[in-house]
Amino acid sequence: MDIKRDILWRVYLSYILVVGVGVFIIAKATYIQQVQGNHWRSMSDSLHVRLQEIDAERGTIFSEDGEMLSTSIPQFDVSIDFAADGLREKNGKRFKENIDSLSWCLSNLFKDNSPSSYKKILQEGYNSKDRNFLLRKKINYVEYQEINKFPLVRQGKYKSGFKFEQKDIRLNPYQSLAFRTIGLARDSFKVGLEMAYDSVLKGRSGNRLVRYIAGGVSVPVDDALETEAENGKDIITTLDVFIQEVTENALMKMLVSNEAQHGCVIVMETKTGKVKAIANLGRGNDGAYHEDYNYAINATEPGSTFKLVTLMSLLEDKKVSLNQIVNVQNGVWQVAGQTVYDDDDMKGKTNLTVKQAFELSSNVGMAKLAIAGYSNNPYQFLNHIKKFRMDTLTGIDLTGERKPVIIRPGNKLWGPTTLPWMAFGYNLQVTPLQTITLYNAVANNGTMMHPYLVNAISDQGTIIKNNQPKTVDKKICSDETLKLIQQCLEGVCTEGTAKKLFTGSPYKVAGKTGTALMANGSRGYADQIFQSSFVGYFPAENPQYTISVVIVNKPHVANHFGASVAGPVFKEIADRLYATKVIENNSKPNNSKHDSSFYKYAGYKTDIKQVMQLLSIKYKDSSTLVNDWANVTASSGHVVLNNKNIETNKMPLLKGLGLKDVVNICENDLGLKLNIKGKGKVLEQSIAAGSPVAKGQVINIYLN
Repeated sequence: MDIKRDILWRVYLSYILVVGVGVFIIAKATYIQQVQGNHWRSMSDSLHVRLQEIDAERGTIFSEDGEMLSTSIPQFDVSIDFAADGLREKNGKRFKENIDSLSWCLSNLFKDNSPSSYKKILQEGYNSKDRNFLLRKKINYVEYQEINKFPLVRQGKYKSGFKFEQKDIRLNPYQSLAFRTIGLARDSFKVGLEMAYDSVLKGRSGNRLVRYIAGGVSVPVDDALETEAENGKDIITTLDVFIQEVTENALMKMLVSNEAQHGCVIVMETKTGKVKAIANLGRGNDGAYHEDYNYAINATEPGSTFKLVTLMSLLEDKKVSLNQIVNVQNGVWQVAGQTVYDDDDMKGKTNLTVKQAFELSSNVGMAKLAIAGYSNNPYQFLNHIKKFRMDTLTGIDLTGERKPVIIRPGNKLWGPTTLPWMAFGYNLQVTPLQTITLYNAVANNGTMMHPYLVNAISDQGTIIKNNQPKTVDKKICSDETLKLIQQCLEGVCTEGTAKKLFTGSPYKVAGKTGTALMANGSRGYADQIFQSSFVGYFPAENPQYTISVVIVNKPHVANHFGASVAGPVFKEIADRLYATKVIENNSKPNNSKHDSSFYKYAGYKTDIKQVMQLLSIKYKDSSTLVNDWANVTASSGHVVLNNKNIETNKMPLLKGLGLKDVVNICENDLGLKLNIKGKGKVLEQSIAAGSPVAKGQVINIYLN
């Protein structure tokens, strides 16, 4: 009996304990739900709800003529949630019914795998139940639209499992054209206008509250406050695509032919200070030239182009006259134990006028004049440098402009040879942009304009800010000095170092050549690296454009003079601008009647003959070459068919061709990308005939 009572006691005790624990659990659950419910629910929400950032769309950079220079386009990564309920319901019926047609569509779109290969890929993903199966990266918007029409995908993400992650990428439609000036928007590093105007272009990000559900998919929380993203503004630059392309092609041609290290060209609109083009090309390790650095805003010893500052200072202070005689001593002169040398062309020359010394770019002449005029008061010369703003930044709307280096008395580097060497562009450093700004002021009747790159800022097509031309200095010198210095710059191109270059030119040029020996680090000047430059403006009587060309040559190169290296680049650009911009702007409309007594056309030889036959036009076939292209000319009633040779490794002359023929030659034969303006026959082309071309290069075609 005692044993039975002992067992019952234990059973009752266990029962009481179980009931007690049950009551405790129920009480605790009631307490958590009723008393602490809000607290734990908020904790749950905090684990599954997040504030998600909404990226703003970055603004577009346009050229002055409305071309896109840099813009954002969407790309998408495609992934599949193979564990999605809608995809796996009814034992995967939806997936099995659509896999064949979906595989065929994917294969037909991307053309990288057969339908059977895509089916195998999709089946393996389905079997793995992968919730984030990456199918394709970086598809474009057109492909994204196509995929959304495919079987299964068009049923929506909850039934198909397809997910698209959008990422905007920055695209330069003209690729390397003005690349360092326009810049590239990267997450960690930006350059050019992309950096300078980053705060304007990037806009302001928004945010929204989202809840994460199974598979890591986020869905917006209903009725949650959302801050909309504010898209970036667009900027309209001063750059002209045609001028930029002409500039780069001219620079590239000289760099390649002379195997130069690097070079830069700036084209400025004289009256406004607008920068119409900046080309910066450097030679990479692969031997090709790329827009690798903005040399236009990097300070170097300018050489003889700085002689403009010296002569202007001397004339302004009435220390010399242009007819004054200076003895250049056969191009060799010693001062303070150092020797000033002139070019070999100065051998045999002694007494020259100041004007001749400038036109022939005599270092000895400029150094002697500077010593005579400013040795007792070098600050008088330095004040002119300050007046001409050669000692300060131009303030152009680009980040990274380098400060000039001007040595002053009291500096440990100042010595008895500093002043005479400064007179011909050594012992100081300035940027090509500073130099062209001064020359542009001379061209602009003494008014110095602020160089700038952005015309306006717009928001969805509406201009919200206009940048007008700014005057830095209304008069950099007296009218008398200005007139004399303009004569000297014109004389350089008619009687001086650039005479040969511009002989026979249909327009007058004023400018200055420069050839500077450059130091190469610890090796000093031993490598004989020369910087060739030419800065000038045209037409001299009514300047429209000012151009600066600076090219750094390879060591010990024979052709290194400013007139023969930088000068031809200037001339090629000026010739093209004179023909397409200056004459066009200066021409007046007239009511002349169309004269059909003379004409010239070009095209596919078979088409031309067919047209002649249909119109019953008699012609003489003088085309001797067996090729597809021909010129047809008519004068005084005589029609003649002549050869038109189209080379596939060089740019042919397209003038007179119709659009169909141009597309055939440029795209099919040469692999170029066309940018066409106008209607009719070809009037102008941005790549000059005879220039080397590469596949993928952009060419602007202007029709009449």
